[in-house]
Amino acid sequence: MDPSRGIGTFVVWDYVVFAGMLLISAAIGIYYAFAGDKQQTSKDFLMGGRRMSAVPVALSLTASFMSAVTVLGTPTEVYRFGAIFSLFGITYLLVVVISAEVFLPVFYKLGITSTYEVLYTGIVIYAPALALNQVTGFDLWGAVVATGVVCTFYCTLGGLKAVVWTDVFQVGIMLAGFVSVIIQASVIQGGIGNIINDARNGGRLNFWNFNPNPLQRHTFWTIVLGGTFTWTSLYGVNQSQVQRYISCKSRFQAKLSLYINLVGLWVILVCAVLCGLALYSRYRDCDPWTNNQVSAPDQLMPYLVLDILQDYPGLPGLFVACAYSGTLSTVSSSINALAAVTVEDLVKPNFSSLSERSLSWISQGMSVLFGVLCIGMAALASLMGALLQAALSIIGMIGGPLLGLFSLGILVPFANSIGALIGLMAGFAASFWVGIGAQLYPPLPERTMPLSLETYGCNNTHNGSNWMTTTAMPFSTSAFQAHNVERTPLMDNWYSLSYLYFSTLGTLVTLFVGILVSLPTGGRKQNLDRKFLLTKEDILFNFDNFKKKEQVLSYKSHPVEEGGTDNPAFNHIEMNFTDPSGRTSGTHL
Repeated sequence: MDPSRGIGTFVVWDYVVFAGMLLISAAIGIYYAFAGDKQQTSKDFLMGGRRMSAVPVALSLTASFMSAVTVLGTPTEVYRFGAIFSLFGITYLLVVVISAEVFLPVFYKLGITSTYEVLYTGIVIYAPALALNQVTGFDLWGAVVATGVVCTFYCTLGGLKAVVWTDVFQVGIMLAGFVSVIIQASVIQGGIGNIINDARNGGRLNFWNFNPNPLQRHTFWTIVLGGTFTWTSLYGVNQSQVQRYISCKSRFQAKLSLYINLVGLWVILVCAVLCGLALYSRYRDCDPWTNNQVSAPDQLMPYLVLDILQDYPGLPGLFVACAYSGTLSTVSSSINALAAVTVEDLVKPNFSSLSERSLSWISQGMSVLFGVLCIGMAALASLMGALLQAALSIIGMIGGPLLGLFSLGILVPFANSIGALIGLMAGFAASFWVGIGAQLYPPLPERTMPLSLETYGCNNTHNGSNWMTTTAMPFSTSAFQAHNVERTPLMDNWYSLSYLYFSTLGTLVTLFVGILVSLPTGGRKQNLDRKFLLTKEDILFNFDNFKKKEQVLSYKSHPVEEGGTDNPAFNHIEMNFTDPSGRTSGTHL
């Protein structure tokens, strides 16, 4: 790069583009509240009435999966550690297949609205706002409050339908932001070929590391095996994702949405990896982080945007909109999911006399409450300082034991509540032990294998000339690290386990202990309800869709199967309506 050229700043058009993204998102919520299908029941509000089709749900799954952490963090990961991260494409394939063929059939068959959800949305709002503020000068609390208010607004008015369709819009914004960076970087660096050559010469094309050592941070095995456990815990049994795919009109549509979404995951991954390679090509001889032009790696992407797009007013704003689209989609998922959990698990069981209309209003009220709490959590996150990264790591440790718990219930017929509880506690103990140990005694550089970053091309007389006074980045975990401590074998082995295996460890310990405890505590003697298990019929369902069955006309009402193989709303009654006496009638097919 030309060291004498400073980075740009935000101008009016950038704010206009960002504000436009927020306004369109809010308008979608207004449409589904008033002009579209109104939210008459809690089922309409929380699950879109279970009438959604595959394509919008697929794009929504992609959007909520790819948060602002992906937009800002993945390119930086490639810049520092190489393109081996692209092997997550294989991981995504395995995760989608497991989610579609193991967990979806049971969740859809049960028609449940609630699995679980983790309240981490405050950090999701605050972290990208802080990274963008540090580099662009974009008003920190203005962005935090605007994000929280807009999410709450369209979640409360439009319910799940508004969340899904705003996600569809936000996927487009995310792709536009990535593509604008890739195209401009290619023009400046002389083409994609030059970017790839620079990456090859800098050792960034390190795809095939087959070292089986589980202590290495990223290898083929840690990404494909460990990554599959990690992302399945966030994808196969996470409340936000499950609530989306069971909102589809049939189980076939639900599975189709997951497989279409896989294409979206691959496209986003390719774009993020190319941005990371472009980042390295641009700063291969003058790393802004080492040269103290940015104070944290997560600021590198915003820095690149203001560097290469400063001559195009509005495009830096498009990238900020891209990052915040990831935040909006993730936060809106959480607000809607938390409202669903509260209504289904707390309100309905204790207030069974409430009408569906009342439950719908309560669901909307819960959305407002959790939206306000999200903004409050963002304020709390700003005060957490060094706790921030530790908190994010701990949230990751929770997923493995929970995946083990759901797997135990769905795959092991003789598992009982005693085995599940003790297995879950054992899984938490194992994953927290290694996870907290890794925070206190981080792995040595030979385990994490960061690649070299150079500053020989920097002109230090210009260092900081374009810098501005902004909020500090409290992202260091140094407060949790034990300094000047002699390394022990426990630190260099157990605590150096790749972070991608934390979830694997938690899942396997939960399963193993759960099975061992269930066997002697009466697990084989309990009465089984097959609808809670993955059965042969669930697996053969895929093939049934492609068999041509002879259709016989009958004037008899279609029989209702126990548990339902398809969405009950599309089985035997259409055009439901309630008469004054409260009875539900309908046109039978």
